[in-house]
Amino acid sequence: QLCTFNDDIQGTGAVAAAGVLAAVRAIGGKMKDQQVVILGAGSAAMGIGDQLVMAMKQEGVDLASARSRIWLVDSQGLVLKERPNLEPGKSRFAQPADRTAEWTVKNRAQIDLSETVRYARPTVLIGTSAQPNVFTEDIVRTMASDHPRPMPRPIIFPLSNPTSKCEAAPADLLAWTDGRALVATGSPYAPVTIHGKSRVIGQCNNAYIFPGMGLGVTASGARRVTDEMFFAAARTLADLSPAMGDPDGSLFPDLTTIRDVSRRVALAVAKMAQSQGHAESTTPEELERRIRAKTWTPRYPHLRRSS
Repeated sequence: QLCTFNDDIQGTGAVAAAGVLAAVRAIGGKMKDQQVVILGAGSAAMGIGDQLVMAMKQEGVDLASARSRIWLVDSQGLVLKERPNLEPGKSRFAQPADRTAEWTVKNRAQIDLSETVRYARPTVLIGTSAQPNVFTEDIVRTMASDHPRPMPRPIIFPLSNPTSKCEAAPADLLAWTDGRALVATGSPYAPVTIHGKSRVIGQCNNAYIFPGMGLGVTASGARRVTDEMFFAAARTLADLSPAMGDPDGSLFPDLTTIRDVSRRVALAVAKMAQSQGHAESTTPEELERRIRAKTWTPRYPHLRRSS
């Protein structure tokens, strides 16, 4: 009845997926080859997982195989299918216990983050746990090691905010990986200098997604908001990443460019709504005209005190 979306779930999922897409492209990789560990299994993690699965499906991976590449770790450890009273949201990413049968762990019913990273060998590590400093040096170095396969550029997103709850500081992540890590954070951080070069730390901020999403829906008159529309937004944002031209560049555009980013996101969202039959078909030119017409520009009158 109401055309709505949940920014904490879908917006967070789309902006995080955009960062991962940009990082994977920057190193010449494919989404279908990624293994992802997400620490924290709340609504934001579900949104991120769903969007990453969609990205893998775009490269020909079936739904079950894509979900099997997502490893969720919560306060009770690795989320397994055999866990009693498993919440519906977590169940779609729960791993069967037999995938851990050969792992040497302290407690098979509560496999922790360190053990999951050691054996699942993620290429992408994402934090939505609100637990500070849980991405420890040992965990990060294990992830970045060359055993059992080379890990040239680990992708690490400590997304919890504010900074007091961040899973790891970008400076530490870069130091522990000899500058190889591709990092984005949920809170703003100053650039980090390593090997004599300044690295801008991209902020994985929902502001890159929801204004463009709202504008695209409004301008197109979309009757539904779909996961595919969010993925179109994510893919567009990834295309605008400075890392596309510089592998050591920020994974996200500068926030000063947000109006142009939002316009491009809106256009991608509106086109997807049309292609799915959720909005009236128009020419591309007409769609762009509608987006321009719906774009709000703040103009403030100059007030002068009368004498």
